[in-house]
Amino acid sequence: MSLRGDSLAERIDQAIQTNPYVSRRLLRFETEGGRVVLQGAVRSYFQKQMAQEIIRRIEGVEEIENCLEVISI
Repeated sequence: MSLRGDSLAERIDQAIQTNPYVSRRLLRFETEGGRVVLQGAVRSYFQKQMAQEIIRRIEGVEEIENCLEVISI
């Protein structure tokens, strides 16, 4: 993704909401500089990894702490 004048948090939110693997999941994130902390719950380790990979591709992200919890429902 490119910088379009949007904040890093806005770009991350947009990427999460438009991705079919993780949209509508209970995900939260915090940003501080280029550091992103992912929190919340997903249904599989695949979704946990996909959430991280979506964010990794965003310009401005330097570090990701993936604290997503995998829960089976």
